[in-house]
Amino acid sequence: MQLRYHLASDLLHYEIGRAIVPSAGLRVTIDDQLLECEAGLTVLEAANRAGIRIPTLCHDPRVNSSGNCRLCVVEIEGHERPVAACETQLADGMRVRTHTATIEAGRKAVLELLARHYPKEAAGQWPDKPFHQWLRHYGVAAGTPEQSTPKKTIAVDDSHPYIRVSMARCIDCDLCVRVCAELQGQFVWNMWNRGEETAIVADSGGPFGQSSCVSCGACVDVCPTGALEDKQVIEHGPAASWTRTVCPYCGTGCEMSVGVADGRLVAVKPVMDAPVSRGHLCVKGRYAFDFVHAGDRVTHPHLRKDGEWKAVSWDQAIGFAASELLRIRERYGPDAIGVLGSARATNEENYVAQKFARVVLGTNNVDCCARVCHSPTAAAMGGMLGTGAATNSYDDIERAKTILVFGANPTENHPIVGARIKQAALHGARLIVIDPRRIELAEYASIHLPVRPGTNVALLNAMACTIVEEDLYDAGFIASRVTEWDEFRAFIRAWTPERVAADCGIPANSIREAARLYATNKPSLMIHGLGVTEHVQGTEGVMCLVNLALLTGNIGKPGAGVNPLRGQNNVQGSAHMGCEPEHVTGYATVSAARERFEAAWKAPLPATRGKNLIEMLDAAERGELRALWAIGYDVFLTNANAAATLRALSKLELVIVQDMFWTETANQFGTVFLPAASSFEKDGTFMNAERRIQRVRKAIEPVGESRPDWEIVGAVARAMGHERSIPFRSAEQIWNEVRSVWPAGAGISYARLEQGGLQWPCPSEDHPGTTILHVDQFPTGPRAALRSIPWIEPAETTSPEFPILLVTGRTLYQFNTGTMTMRTANVFWRPEDTLDLTAADARHYDVREGERVRVVSRYGRTELPVRISESVRDGQAFTTFHCADKLVNAVTGPGRDRQTATPEYKVTAIRIEKLGKLTPAP
Repeated sequence: MQLRYHLASDLLHYEIGRAIVPSAGLRVTIDDQLLECEAGLTVLEAANRAGIRIPTLCHDPRVNSSGNCRLCVVEIEGHERPVAACETQLADGMRVRTHTATIEAGRKAVLELLARHYPKEAAGQWPDKPFHQWLRHYGVAAGTPEQSTPKKTIAVDDSHPYIRVSMARCIDCDLCVRVCAELQGQFVWNMWNRGEETAIVADSGGPFGQSSCVSCGACVDVCPTGALEDKQVIEHGPAASWTRTVCPYCGTGCEMSVGVADGRLVAVKPVMDAPVSRGHLCVKGRYAFDFVHAGDRVTHPHLRKDGEWKAVSWDQAIGFAASELLRIRERYGPDAIGVLGSARATNEENYVAQKFARVVLGTNNVDCCARVCHSPTAAAMGGMLGTGAATNSYDDIERAKTILVFGANPTENHPIVGARIKQAALHGARLIVIDPRRIELAEYASIHLPVRPGTNVALLNAMACTIVEEDLYDAGFIASRVTEWDEFRAFIRAWTPERVAADCGIPANSIREAARLYATNKPSLMIHGLGVTEHVQGTEGVMCLVNLALLTGNIGKPGAGVNPLRGQNNVQGSAHMGCEPEHVTGYATVSAARERFEAAWKAPLPATRGKNLIEMLDAAERGELRALWAIGYDVFLTNANAAATLRALSKLELVIVQDMFWTETANQFGTVFLPAASSFEKDGTFMNAERRIQRVRKAIEPVGESRPDWEIVGAVARAMGHERSIPFRSAEQIWNEVRSVWPAGAGISYARLEQGGLQWPCPSEDHPGTTILHVDQFPTGPRAALRSIPWIEPAETTSPEFPILLVTGRTLYQFNTGTMTMRTANVFWRPEDTLDLTAADARHYDVREGERVRVVSRYGRTELPVRISESVRDGQAFTTFHCADKLVNAVTGPGRDRQTATPEYKVTAIRIEKLGKLTPAP
């Protein structure tokens, strides 16, 4: 028995191919073509570049070569026997023959041997895979009774929602094994036994649907025979056309190729040359696209009449919305109206939304969902470094020697980034994970600090104290690039690990160990998420992260920096386009950019201070805000402290909901519903978490009467008499205006984006874009100031009445409020939210796996099934917030970040009650 991938010292390891050693340029001859090639290429790579096609079955550029199939063998002058082109590196003067009579006869013989074992029941029903293409090319038959001697009589396995497994078709190339290990790092597929007994099996030992597969689809992509196939393609047939675009889910920004047949999405494939995803996708991007064609998608405008939604024409809906906005503005003033942009909409659409608010309505009351996630990041990094966005690129993951992941769960919430971090750790990078839960990356970490929720600032101060106390700081960097050093040093000495250990729930020596590793094993890359920002001290927590980077000189260098993982596909772009009350496009403040924008827009900017989302809700509850236009944003389901949100939304006279489905905001409070197109049905751009602008391309026509968001906003503007303010007729026209008012994006044209994404700043069309910020100086000057941030003990604490701390977050298979993923087969893995408890806590409360319990906080209650999980600690619980019927935000409280008003989703004291026990509602 042979197991290629194995457990060793509690860590998974795998065989690494030969290292490529750089050398000088080479001159080689392949099939009489004289080629000049850089060193390090294989014969196969050089031939491919020259347009010489060499057959392969076990090769994929994303994984190490194995030479298993022997189909790519070539003759090299001076070698006694043929060699595998995929494993043979070029040498200067090498002469190669790829298609001699001997080689071709050998290839045909290899295919005949493989064809003997291919099952006859597949004849005439072959998928269009490389194996079958080469069979046809060499005239080899397969599946006939005369030739077929199948060695495998394995039944088809349909237990997985997206992937059909037909291992009778397997030729043991082991590509699925290698890609699962080397690209995803999941190690689901394993090669067992030898010779005729060789078999590739999943780690479940049974049905594939019960394995540890995370459904990235990479194994399907590389399978050359159809042993692994996408069920969606089987059901709908092959795509007739393909369109390159960007994933509509998280802020990673993976590029995908969307397959369409008969006007319907039928398949999604990864883009091989995508700089972000590198030929990879996660389960959501790869498979969860059926929401586009969901039966309950709203594809016609509606008005609520006598308490009931009625379908109306676009003219009626636009006319009503416009007249009501005019009425409310005239009666109460422009600041009685608020507009919410969308993290799911394009940059162009968010630009139009904020321009509509400021020019058509005359208010700075405009915001987006960045308010409830990464506004603290933008405020902290903008205030300290001059730019409120990631300092580095995803490619720095592979350059880092140490990676610190704080309050983020990338393998579930940003899976492609998570896979890259996992691979970096497997290749020797040291990993520090700081998270209350033992997330998957903790299994690969050198250090895991399970910080008690609400104590982030205390922990980070203790790490900074260690760095200063033990002289681990970068004195040269501090001397040339940092200010407030003396003040900070005096402040931080009091925050010893011993002082905060009990509050943080972490031994002092573990805090010191993490600080030493981050400070000394450089370059050190820092990645953070909502576990840092969604706190009362969220902004200050990010400031403390920046302090660590400045102290150690991990800024402005490859493999370093401070890098937030943004939650939704365009949350970075929606705020950056100006969907924030205090900022216009380019994240310039309204006051600083007033003259420039008034000149460009030929209209005055509102003089009054705008309200953010949270302030809008406060104003609505007071009766000061009368109307809200929510574009792609389910405010009621998303916002913390649902009881307060309900009171606020109930008092509005007009609620315009622009979305693809009936959201909870629409169901309970909506006045007008305007059906929006999905990202697959329009053109534009998204901005990912590493500041990369990428093209979104229309693959299908909008379903029903749905329209792109920018077209809808433009129609309302025209109905309000502002055709000149929103004059756009295409997404590119909007983008060109964006470039005209945003100097740092002026060089990012659609024409350039056709060649690939660009990272801002990119001020001119001959500028290559910026992969690393703050290399020589900061936007505000040569130095950045350290910040002295005292920890404030949380107001939300446990008590005998509420003894458990609840943290909320996302999971791999669902996304935010489930608007899209709940309408896909992802419900197979995650049909509802659960309350994760340790086994000890479950025993204490006398509850079992799957049993529904009542979760009660000081603010509300909900009911959830229990899931026993050792990822949480005793006295703590975790739940997701994807299901509308659970309304988890009924229990989250009123806590807000002190600087940005971002709600505190990560610290809620609760108690657990068995159902049937009645208690008064809080």
